[in-house]
Amino acid sequence: MAVNYGPNRYDVVGSFLRPAKLKKAREDFSAGAIDAAALKAVEDECITDLIAKEKKAGLRFITDGEFRRATWHLDFMWAFEGIGHSTTEDGLPFHDEAAKIDDTYLTGKISLAGEHPFVEHFRFVQSFEDENTTAKLTIPAPAQFIEQFIMPMNRKATDAAYGSDALLEDDIVAAYLAFIEQVHAAGCRNLQFDDCSWGCLVDPKAELFFGTDQAGLARIKETLLRVNNRVLDAAPADLCINTHVCRGNFHSTWACEGGYDDVADALLANEHVNAFFLEFDDERSGSFAPLSSVPAGKKVVLGLVTTKRAELEDKHAVIARIHEAAKYVPLENLCLSPQCGFASCEIGNKLTEEQQWAKVALVREIAEEVWGD
Repeated sequence: MAVNYGPNRYDVVGSFLRPAKLKKAREDFSAGAIDAAALKAVEDECITDLIAKEKKAGLRFITDGEFRRATWHLDFMWAFEGIGHSTTEDGLPFHDEAAKIDDTYLTGKISLAGEHPFVEHFRFVQSFEDENTTAKLTIPAPAQFIEQFIMPMNRKATDAAYGSDALLEDDIVAAYLAFIEQVHAAGCRNLQFDDCSWGCLVDPKAELFFGTDQAGLARIKETLLRVNNRVLDAAPADLCINTHVCRGNFHSTWACEGGYDDVADALLANEHVNAFFLEFDDERSGSFAPLSSVPAGKKVVLGLVTTKRAELEDKHAVIARIHEAAKYVPLENLCLSPQCGFASCEIGNKLTEEQQWAKVALVREIAEEVWGD
Protein backbone atom coordinates (compact mmCIF):
# COMPACT_ATOMS: atom_id res chain seq x y z
CA MET A 1 0.00 0.00 0.00
CA ALA A 2 1.10 3.58 -0.59
CA VAL A 3 2.44 5.36 2.47
CA ASN A 4 0.62 8.48 3.65
CA TYR A 5 3.24 10.85 4.97
CA GLY A 6 0.79 13.59 5.93
CA PRO A 7 -0.11 15.54 7.85
CA ASN A 8 -3.74 15.57 6.77
CA ARG A 9 -6.04 18.57 6.67
CA TYR A 10 -7.69 17.27 9.86
CA ASP A 11 -5.41 15.42 12.22
CA VAL A 12 -4.78 14.61 15.87
CA VAL A 13 -1.68 14.69 18.04
CA GLY A 14 -1.95 11.06 19.12
CA SER A 15 -3.07 10.34 22.69
CA PHE A 16 -6.65 9.55 23.72
CA LEU A 17 -8.52 9.19 27.00
CA ARG A 18 -7.98 5.78 28.61
CA PRO A 19 -11.20 3.80 29.07
CA ALA A 20 -12.12 2.79 32.61
CA LYS A 21 -11.41 -0.88 31.89
CA LEU A 22 -7.84 -0.06 30.92
CA LYS A 23 -7.26 2.18 33.93
CA LYS A 24 -8.44 -0.57 36.25
CA ALA A 25 -6.23 -3.17 34.58
CA ARG A 26 -3.17 -0.96 34.96
CA GLU A 27 -4.03 -0.36 38.62
CA ASP A 28 -4.50 -4.10 39.16
CA PHE A 29 -1.17 -4.83 37.50
CA SER A 30 0.61 -2.27 39.70
CA ALA A 31 -0.98 -3.87 42.76
CA GLY A 32 0.10 -7.35 41.66
CA ALA A 33 -3.48 -8.54 41.15
CA ILE A 34 -2.93 -9.45 37.47
CA ASP A 35 0.16 -10.41 35.49
CA ALA A 36 1.72 -8.75 32.43
CA ALA A 37 -0.07 -11.08 30.01
CA ALA A 38 -3.47 -10.19 31.46
CA LEU A 39 -2.65 -6.48 31.27
CA LYS A 40 -1.55 -6.81 27.65
CA ALA A 41 -4.77 -8.58 26.76
CA VAL A 42 -6.79 -5.63 28.09
CA GLU A 43 -4.48 -3.14 26.35
CA ASP A 44 -4.85 -5.01 23.06
CA GLU A 45 -8.64 -5.05 23.40
CA CYS A 46 -8.88 -1.36 24.24
CA ILE A 47 -6.48 -0.33 21.47
CA THR A 48 -8.40 -2.42 18.94
CA ASP A 49 -11.59 -0.60 19.96
CA LEU A 50 -9.82 2.78 19.80
CA ILE A 51 -8.52 2.17 16.29
CA ALA A 52 -12.03 1.28 15.14
CA LYS A 53 -13.20 4.63 16.53
CA GLU A 54 -10.30 6.48 14.87
CA LYS A 55 -11.26 4.97 11.53
CA LYS A 56 -14.94 5.78 12.06
CA ALA A 57 -13.93 9.39 12.78
CA GLY A 58 -12.23 9.50 9.38
CA LEU A 59 -8.69 9.87 10.72
CA ARG A 60 -6.04 8.91 8.19
CA PHE A 61 -3.38 8.27 10.83
CA ILE A 62 -4.05 5.69 13.52
CA THR A 63 -2.28 5.45 16.87
CA ASP A 64 -2.62 3.29 19.97
CA GLY A 65 -3.65 6.39 21.92
CA GLU A 66 -0.52 5.84 24.05
CA PHE A 67 -2.63 3.31 25.98
CA ARG A 68 0.41 1.26 27.01
CA ARG A 69 2.12 4.26 28.65
CA ALA A 70 1.89 6.11 31.94
CA THR A 71 3.14 9.30 30.29
CA TRP A 72 3.74 10.54 26.77
CA HIS A 73 7.53 10.69 27.18
CA LEU A 74 8.93 8.94 30.26
CA ASP A 75 7.98 5.36 29.33
CA PHE A 76 10.02 5.81 26.17
CA MET A 77 13.03 6.99 28.19
CA TRP A 78 12.76 4.21 30.79
CA ALA A 79 13.37 1.55 28.13
CA PHE A 80 16.97 2.72 27.61
CA GLU A 81 19.96 1.65 29.64
CA GLY A 82 21.28 4.25 32.07
CA ILE A 83 17.92 5.74 33.04
CA GLY A 84 16.20 5.23 36.38
CA HIS A 85 12.96 6.45 37.87
CA SER A 86 11.15 6.49 41.19
CA THR A 87 7.80 7.62 42.56
CA THR A 88 7.83 11.38 42.87
CA GLU A 89 7.30 13.19 46.16
CA ASP A 90 6.72 16.67 44.75
CA GLY A 91 5.77 16.22 41.10
CA LEU A 92 6.24 18.87 38.45
CA PRO A 93 4.69 22.32 39.04
CA PHE A 94 1.84 22.85 36.59
CA HIS A 95 -0.52 25.83 36.60
CA ASP A 96 -3.24 24.40 38.86
CA GLU A 97 -1.71 21.24 40.34
CA ALA A 98 1.47 19.22 40.52
CA ALA A 99 1.92 16.63 37.79
CA LYS A 100 2.49 13.42 39.73
CA ILE A 101 4.78 11.63 37.31
CA ASP A 102 7.87 9.65 38.28
CA ASP A 103 11.15 11.43 38.90
CA THR A 104 13.42 10.31 36.05
CA TYR A 105 17.21 10.61 36.10
CA LEU A 106 20.45 9.12 34.84
CA THR A 107 22.02 6.14 36.53
CA GLY A 108 24.76 5.62 33.95
CA LYS A 109 25.47 5.91 30.24
CA ILE A 110 22.51 5.95 27.86
CA SER A 111 22.26 3.10 25.34
CA LEU A 112 19.69 0.80 23.75
CA ALA A 113 20.09 -2.86 24.68
CA GLY A 114 17.84 -5.16 22.64
CA GLU A 115 14.62 -4.15 20.96
CA HIS A 116 12.82 -1.14 22.40
CA PRO A 117 9.28 -2.12 23.53
CA PHE A 118 7.75 0.69 21.46
CA VAL A 119 8.71 -1.25 18.33
CA GLU A 120 6.29 -4.03 19.23
CA HIS A 121 3.71 -1.41 20.18
CA PHE A 122 4.04 -0.02 16.66
CA ARG A 123 3.69 -3.45 15.05
CA PHE A 124 0.35 -3.96 16.78
CA VAL A 125 -1.05 -0.70 15.37
CA GLN A 126 0.48 -1.40 11.97
CA SER A 127 -1.54 -4.62 11.75
CA PHE A 128 -4.68 -2.46 11.44
CA GLU A 129 -3.45 -0.39 8.49
CA ASP A 130 -5.58 -0.43 5.35
CA GLU A 131 -5.87 1.48 2.09
CA ASN A 132 -7.13 4.54 4.00
CA THR A 133 -4.96 4.57 7.12
CA THR A 134 -1.31 4.66 8.13
CA ALA A 135 0.09 3.82 11.57
CA LYS A 136 1.79 6.70 13.36
CA LEU A 137 4.11 6.38 16.35
CA THR A 138 4.62 9.26 18.80
CA ILE A 139 7.78 9.59 20.90
CA PRO A 140 9.46 12.46 22.77
CA ALA A 141 11.88 14.53 20.71
CA PRO A 142 15.62 14.20 21.28
CA ALA A 143 15.48 17.76 22.65
CA GLN A 144 12.94 16.64 25.22
CA PHE A 145 15.24 13.78 26.16
CA ILE A 146 18.29 15.97 26.76
CA GLU A 147 16.24 18.65 28.52
CA GLN A 148 15.13 16.06 31.09
CA PHE A 149 18.71 15.54 32.22
CA ILE A 150 20.14 19.08 32.09
CA MET A 151 17.46 20.57 34.34
CA PRO A 152 18.74 21.59 37.81
CA MET A 153 16.82 18.78 39.55
CA ASN A 154 18.82 16.19 37.58
CA ARG A 155 22.14 17.96 37.20
CA LYS A 156 23.96 16.07 39.96
CA ALA A 157 23.08 12.65 38.52
CA THR A 158 23.90 13.80 34.98
CA ASP A 159 27.31 15.13 35.99
CA ALA A 160 28.07 11.85 37.73
CA ALA A 161 27.29 9.89 34.56
CA TYR A 162 28.86 12.23 32.00
CA GLY A 163 31.89 14.46 31.94
CA SER A 164 30.19 16.92 29.63
CA ASP A 165 26.83 17.66 28.07
CA ALA A 166 28.43 17.09 24.66
CA LEU A 167 29.02 13.44 25.55
CA LEU A 168 25.44 13.17 26.83
CA GLU A 169 24.19 14.57 23.54
CA ASP A 170 26.28 12.10 21.54
CA ASP A 171 24.80 9.15 23.43
CA ILE A 172 21.24 10.46 23.06
CA VAL A 173 21.73 10.81 19.30
CA ALA A 174 23.19 7.31 19.08
CA ALA A 175 20.32 5.85 21.14
CA TYR A 176 17.69 7.56 19.01
CA LEU A 177 19.25 6.39 15.79
CA ALA A 178 19.39 2.84 17.14
CA PHE A 179 15.68 3.05 17.99
CA ILE A 180 14.82 4.59 14.62
CA GLU A 181 16.67 1.81 12.85
CA GLN A 182 14.57 -0.75 14.72
CA VAL A 183 11.19 0.89 14.17
CA HIS A 184 11.96 1.70 10.54
CA ALA A 185 12.87 -1.94 9.92
CA ALA A 186 9.51 -2.85 11.45
CA GLY A 187 7.79 -0.74 8.78
CA CYS A 188 7.25 2.62 10.47
CA ARG A 189 7.22 5.48 7.98
CA ASN A 190 5.50 8.17 10.06
CA LEU A 191 7.09 9.20 13.34
CA GLN A 192 6.14 12.17 15.50
CA PHE A 193 8.51 13.95 17.86
CA ASP A 194 6.60 15.48 20.79
CA ASP A 195 8.52 18.38 22.25
CA CYS A 196 7.75 20.58 25.27
CA SER A 197 11.34 21.78 25.59
CA TRP A 198 10.68 24.85 23.44
CA GLY A 199 7.71 25.76 25.60
CA CYS A 200 9.93 25.77 28.68
CA LEU A 201 12.48 27.89 26.85
CA VAL A 202 10.05 30.70 25.99
CA ASP A 203 8.41 30.89 29.41
CA PRO A 204 9.09 34.06 31.47
CA LYS A 205 10.53 31.76 34.17
CA ALA A 206 12.89 29.98 31.77
CA GLU A 207 16.01 31.16 33.61
CA LEU A 208 14.67 29.60 36.81
CA PHE A 209 13.61 26.38 35.03
CA PHE A 210 17.06 25.84 33.54
CA GLY A 211 19.12 27.44 36.34
CA THR A 212 20.90 29.83 33.99
CA ASP A 213 20.86 33.35 32.52
CA GLN A 214 19.91 34.69 29.09
CA ALA A 215 23.27 33.72 27.61
CA GLY A 216 22.77 30.23 28.97
CA LEU A 217 19.29 30.05 27.46
CA ALA A 218 20.75 30.99 24.08
CA ARG A 219 23.18 28.08 24.34
CA ILE A 220 20.38 25.72 25.34
CA LYS A 221 18.37 26.82 22.31
CA GLU A 222 21.34 25.91 20.12
CA THR A 223 21.60 22.53 21.87
CA LEU A 224 17.91 21.71 21.41
CA LEU A 225 18.03 22.52 17.70
CA ARG A 226 21.31 20.68 17.17
CA VAL A 227 20.32 17.45 18.90
CA ASN A 228 17.02 17.30 17.03
CA ASN A 229 18.65 17.98 13.67
CA ARG A 230 21.46 15.48 14.22
CA VAL A 231 18.82 12.77 14.55
CA LEU A 232 16.59 14.13 11.78
CA ASP A 233 19.45 14.42 9.31
CA ALA A 234 20.64 10.86 9.96
CA ALA A 235 17.19 9.23 9.81
CA PRO A 236 16.19 7.16 6.74
CA ALA A 237 15.10 9.32 3.81
CA ASP A 238 11.74 7.55 3.53
CA LEU A 239 10.85 8.10 7.18
CA CYS A 240 8.57 11.11 7.64
CA ILE A 241 9.20 12.86 10.95
CA ASN A 242 6.87 15.63 12.10
CA THR A 243 7.01 17.42 15.44
CA HIS A 244 4.40 18.57 17.93
CA VAL A 245 5.23 21.51 20.22
CA CYS A 246 3.22 22.49 23.29
CA ARG A 247 3.59 23.93 26.77
CA GLY A 248 2.55 21.03 28.97
CA ASN A 249 -0.61 18.96 29.21
CA PHE A 250 -1.58 17.20 32.45
CA HIS A 251 -5.13 16.74 33.74
CA SER A 252 -6.25 19.82 31.77
CA THR A 253 -3.47 21.95 33.26
CA TRP A 254 -0.41 23.50 31.63
CA ALA A 255 3.19 24.13 32.65
CA CYS A 256 4.49 27.00 30.51
CA GLU A 257 3.44 30.03 28.53
CA GLY A 258 5.00 32.28 25.93
CA GLY A 259 4.84 32.85 22.18
CA TYR A 260 7.09 31.29 19.56
CA ASP A 261 8.86 34.60 18.88
CA ASP A 262 12.13 33.85 20.70
CA VAL A 263 12.56 30.39 19.17
CA ALA A 264 11.24 31.01 15.66
CA ASP A 265 14.76 31.48 14.30
CA ALA A 266 15.73 28.03 15.54
CA LEU A 267 12.64 25.83 15.78
CA LEU A 268 10.48 27.18 12.97
CA ALA A 269 13.16 28.33 10.55
CA ASN A 270 15.77 25.64 10.97
CA GLU A 271 14.44 22.40 12.47
CA HIS A 272 14.53 19.79 9.71
CA VAL A 273 11.15 18.17 10.31
CA ASN A 274 8.59 17.54 7.62
CA ALA A 275 5.84 19.54 9.37
CA PHE A 276 5.00 21.31 12.62
CA PHE A 277 2.02 20.60 14.89
CA LEU A 278 1.84 23.85 16.89
CA GLU A 279 -0.24 24.70 19.94
CA PHE A 280 -2.35 27.83 19.38
CA ASP A 281 -5.49 27.27 21.44
CA ASP A 282 -5.19 30.29 23.74
CA GLU A 283 -3.13 33.36 24.59
CA ARG A 284 -0.32 31.27 26.10
CA SER A 285 0.97 30.57 22.60
CA GLY A 286 1.17 34.19 21.45
CA SER A 287 0.40 35.43 17.94
CA PHE A 288 0.77 33.80 14.54
CA ALA A 289 3.47 36.29 13.49
CA PRO A 290 6.39 33.88 14.18
CA LEU A 291 4.96 31.59 11.48
CA SER A 292 6.60 33.92 8.97
CA SER A 293 9.83 32.08 9.84
CA VAL A 294 8.51 28.75 8.52
CA PRO A 295 10.31 27.87 5.26
CA ALA A 296 8.32 27.98 2.04
CA GLY A 297 6.48 24.75 1.34
CA LYS A 298 6.63 23.36 4.87
CA LYS A 299 3.28 22.47 6.44
CA VAL A 300 1.95 23.75 9.76
CA VAL A 301 -0.84 22.01 11.65
CA LEU A 302 -2.67 24.63 13.69
CA GLY A 303 -3.68 23.38 17.14
CA LEU A 304 -6.71 25.64 17.50
CA VAL A 305 -9.12 23.26 19.24
CA THR A 306 -8.24 22.69 22.89
CA THR A 307 -8.15 19.28 24.55
CA LYS A 308 -8.14 20.89 27.98
CA ARG A 309 -11.82 21.85 28.11
CA ALA A 310 -15.00 20.02 27.11
CA GLU A 311 -16.75 23.02 25.56
CA LEU A 312 -16.72 23.00 21.77
CA GLU A 313 -15.10 25.94 20.05
CA ASP A 314 -17.13 28.23 17.82
CA LYS A 315 -16.61 26.94 14.30
CA HIS A 316 -16.61 30.37 12.69
CA ALA A 317 -14.08 31.71 15.19
CA VAL A 318 -11.70 28.84 14.41
CA ILE A 319 -12.12 29.42 10.68
CA ALA A 320 -11.33 33.10 11.17
CA ARG A 321 -8.13 32.17 13.02
CA ILE A 322 -7.09 29.82 10.22
CA HIS A 323 -7.37 32.67 7.75
CA GLU A 324 -5.43 34.91 10.13
CA ALA A 325 -2.61 32.34 10.20
CA ALA A 326 -2.74 32.22 6.39
CA LYS A 327 -1.29 35.73 6.35
CA TYR A 328 2.01 34.10 7.34
CA VAL A 329 1.79 30.58 5.86
CA PRO A 330 -0.18 29.96 2.65
CA LEU A 331 -3.57 28.37 3.28
CA GLU A 332 -2.65 25.33 1.18
CA ASN A 333 0.20 24.61 3.62
CA LEU A 334 -2.00 24.76 6.71
CA CYS A 335 -3.90 21.95 8.46
CA LEU A 336 -5.97 21.70 11.65
CA SER A 337 -5.80 19.58 14.80
CA PRO A 338 -6.48 19.71 18.52
CA GLN A 339 -3.77 21.61 20.35
CA CYS A 340 -2.42 18.53 22.15
CA GLY A 341 -3.34 14.97 23.00
CA PHE A 342 -6.38 14.17 25.09
CA ALA A 343 -4.34 12.21 27.64
CA SER A 344 -0.65 13.01 27.63
CA CYS A 345 -0.58 11.13 30.92
CA GLU A 346 -2.88 8.25 31.78
CA ILE A 347 -4.93 10.38 34.16
CA GLY A 348 -6.29 12.16 31.07
CA ASN A 349 -7.82 15.58 30.64
CA LYS A 350 -11.12 16.68 32.19
CA LEU A 351 -13.60 15.68 29.52
CA THR A 352 -15.51 12.55 28.59
CA GLU A 353 -14.81 10.19 25.71
CA GLU A 354 -17.96 11.47 24.01
CA GLN A 355 -16.69 15.05 24.33
CA GLN A 356 -13.29 13.94 23.06
CA TRP A 357 -14.76 12.53 19.84
CA ALA A 358 -16.93 15.63 19.43
CA LYS A 359 -13.72 17.67 19.37
CA VAL A 360 -12.27 15.38 16.69
CA ALA A 361 -15.49 15.66 14.66
CA LEU A 362 -15.36 19.46 14.91
CA VAL A 363 -11.78 19.51 13.60
CA ARG A 364 -12.86 17.41 10.62
CA GLU A 365 -15.96 19.53 9.94
CA ILE A 366 -13.94 22.75 9.96
CA ALA A 367 -11.17 21.34 7.78
CA GLU A 368 -13.62 20.06 5.18
CA GLU A 369 -15.32 23.45 5.07
CA VAL A 370 -12.04 25.39 4.76
CA TRP A 371 -10.13 23.13 2.40
CA GLY A 372 -12.75 20.83 0.95
CA ASP A 373 -10.58 17.75 1.57
